[in-house]
Amino acid sequence: QSLNLDMKLLVIIFMVNCVMQMLKKCLNGLHRPVLRFNNEGTFKILQVADMHYGDGSRTPCRDLIPSQLRHCSDHNTTAFVARLLAAEKPDLVVFTGDNIDFDSSNATKSLDEAIAPVIAAKIPWAAILGNHDQESTLSRGEVMSYLTQMDYSLCEVLNPYLQTLLLGKDLNPSAKNMDVYGFGNYYLQVFGPLESESENSSLLNLYFLDSGDYAKFREVGGYEWIRSSQLVWFRSLSAKLRQVEDSPPITPALAYFHIPLPEYKTVLESPKMILGEQQEEISSPLVNSGLFTALLEAGDVKATFVGHDHVNDYCGNFFGIHLCFGGGTGYHAYGKVGWPRRARVVLATLGWESKGGSRKTREIVTWKRLDDESMSQIDLQVLYNGYEVASRQMQKKSHGKRNE
Repeated sequence: QSLNLDMKLLVIIFMVNCVMQMLKKCLNGLHRPVLRFNNEGTFKILQVADMHYGDGSRTPCRDLIPSQLRHCSDHNTTAFVARLLAAEKPDLVVFTGDNIDFDSSNATKSLDEAIAPVIAAKIPWAAILGNHDQESTLSRGEVMSYLTQMDYSLCEVLNPYLQTLLLGKDLNPSAKNMDVYGFGNYYLQVFGPLESESENSSLLNLYFLDSGDYAKFREVGGYEWIRSSQLVWFRSLSAKLRQVEDSPPITPALAYFHIPLPEYKTVLESPKMILGEQQEEISSPLVNSGLFTALLEAGDVKATFVGHDHVNDYCGNFFGIHLCFGGGTGYHAYGKVGWPRRARVVLATLGWESKGGSRKTREIVTWKRLDDESMSQIDLQVLYNGYEVASRQMQKKSHGKRNE
């Protein structure tokens, strides 16, 4: 009887332990860091594109002068990321795909090492997948699932029901409980400073989309494109986020994905609108599924950020939406000899409304940091000027009253 009692106690302890582990996992998900503008009214995002992390010290670098190649490995990538964090002190880091490479012998270990500097700095981060992340020892879904479980991660594998709960209201019926293509279609909100009138209001929205890997249609070939279910999800979500806002102008948003849209090629036809360099062909999908049109019609996204093409780092204004490359960060990834690895930074700044003292995002700017001797800061560019938007809206209102 004593033995049976001991066995029962062991079973009970085991079951309690299992339940506690499940609760801990759930609570970790519910108690994620809340993104906020600081008391000075700024919020900074660091984009890290195309690390292509392999097996640490055993992984060689590419496209450097011979003297640099001798002692270069994946550790040079993580050292660069650490320098970026020290120089910029971002509030959020976004990894925009191809985070690990096909020659990683252990995907989870590579992810741990690649993201270690950000976790060590205790900075919230988000990630999306590129076309190479699943070519190691984990599938695409497994990679994204692992990313969601890491410390300080804000990553999500889309759960439409959870998205509905977060919004507090049902999404468009066509988007509710739908099967959204890909892994890692989600959004984040950046709220106002604590103890401000906007501490419970999002002042900047961030969309993350899985742009896939390679086309699944043999007759097409090339790279994957954003699918129709993702467009329905985005349109519905964007409309709902705009609906909960209490006053114009609408809250600006930014979008992150890996593979550039075909419009990244079209914007090059207006070189005066471009800042940065194009040094390789733009590797867009052969099919244009209409994401840019959806962004234009929604009206809240002011800029998109991609990776994929490592030695393209330009940012161009196309019908009011800036299309930006991050520039390659990883030393194991291909680059260009004499062209430093780099990363893109975005800074959003708040301003005071003339009425009521409520705060709105008034300016969004971007620049790049180079991994050279002085960690150069180049190509400062305005992505969004809320003062101009507010002025145009005031003019429209005034014109409308004169016509009444």
